[in-house]
Amino acid sequence: MKRYAFKMFLKAGCEKEYAKRHAAIWPELVKMIKDAGVCNYSIYWDKETNILFGYQECMSDTNSQDTSNVDEITQKWWDMMADIMEVNPDNSPVTIPIEEVFHLD
Repeated sequence: MKRYAFKMFLKAGCEKEYAKRHAAIWPELVKMIKDAGVCNYSIYWDKETNILFGYQECMSDTNSQDTSNVDEITQKWWDMMADIMEVNPDNSPVTIPIEEVFHLD
């Protein structure tokens, strides 16, 4: 199992909308993420900086932020979220990996 941590950037004033959209995450997106081997996936919000911190455990070398082979469901999600997050030209969220420096089981 591999662990991945990353940060993303929420636009100011979009906190409630971000939470609302994730509370209604599409079942087909959840299935696709799980089928790709991603589990124990959490996103945290730092209110002081509007930085979102993501953490997930993956059964393979890929993670949910991998933009090398994007399916239609993920692309639609990115397109829907693009108005409330900092995004790349393809509407994928600007995601910065965070290096693990300590882990305790």
